[in-house]
Amino acid sequence: MDRLQAMQLFVRVAELNSFSAVAQQMGVARSVVTRQIAALERHLGLKLMARSTRRLTLTSAGAAYLEKCRDILNRVDAAETGIAEESQLLRGPVRISLPLSFGLMRMVSPLLEFARTYPEVSLEMDYSDRRVNLFEEGIDLAIRITGHLGDSAVVRKLSSVQLRTVASSDYLQRFGCPQHPSELMHHACLVYTTGESPQTWRYQVDGVVQRFPVQPRLHANNGQALTEAAAEGLGIALQPDFIVDPFIQTERVAAILTHFEIPALGIYAILPGNRQVPHRVRVLMDFLADHLDPKQT
Repeated sequence: MDRLQAMQLFVRVAELNSFSAVAQQMGVARSVVTRQIAALERHLGLKLMARSTRRLTLTSAGAAYLEKCRDILNRVDAAETGIAEESQLLRGPVRISLPLSFGLMRMVSPLLEFARTYPEVSLEMDYSDRRVNLFEEGIDLAIRITGHLGDSAVVRKLSSVQLRTVASSDYLQRFGCPQHPSELMHHACLVYTTGESPQTWRYQVDGVVQRFPVQPRLHANNGQALTEAAAEGLGIALQPDFIVDPFIQTERVAAILTHFEIPALGIYAILPGNRQVPHRVRVLMDFLADHLDPKQT
């Protein structure tokens, strides 16, 4: 086994935390994998992994070597991608994670156009509102709509969306229309699940963004479901324009508290921070940025 293959094998064992799992993927006996890792350790003169019958853990030297291996392997992938770039041929897989409603409503068309434009690129699209771990799940690119990004995220802002507060005419007739965000705490609110507690909605009052507590009647991690609940008279929802505008146009809900500006949410392309970005992923980001016209989002 050459040096590069040994690095690849070590990274796979470290990431899966199992000799057996790697052996099964490779279709070989577990002993084959353990011998190859042992040979790598002898070559380096270092103990990379501490083994037991129940656990496999990296030594401090192993953890440092893992990061160096990832960097080298990423550079190799980038170099190979560069050759394809020079020949103007994009090929290879791209796994992209998309928020469910926005992905289905706004991303299907540009992604299919990208697939037609670059037939050698294999797109794997995961539509879900759950927050994925890019590294653990092998995601090359995630699209997220949020007002709060982690400091460690590697991101590119593609566009933004506006939030609207909405309720049905039936609800407003029965319970009245709040005239100020502070009145929301006396209403049934339909809340997007974020894990934050207590739940608050943000509005700009007298030029200052403030948080106002709300009383959730329903929780959900999908804005389409919450807007439908608002249209059915179950409460007040705060959702992005791309979801609620069709409901407003058909008069199923009405926008309220319109005199209070709501901070916009960004549409971001999120990249895993532990590896080089393949050219095909950069091209896809540029393609999506060109198609996400702020006037349309």
